[in-house]
Amino acid sequence: MKSSIQDKVEGTFHEVKGKAKEVAGELSDNSKLEAEGIDEKIAGKTQKKIGKVKKVLGE
Repeated sequence: MKSSIQDKVEGTFHEVKGKAKEVAGELSDNSKLEAEGIDEKIAGKTQKKIGKVKKVLGE
């Protein structure tokens, strides 16, 4: 699999996982878990952007 596609897939996975952690943290009133979810969601979005850049550059 091309690295750009792999970055996009992994980025999406981390976004979904982060959103789940964020919601779980909100529901359980666990601010640490909520913060971890937000961080992971942002990391996923960043990884997806890297995948888009790699695609443009042809990697």
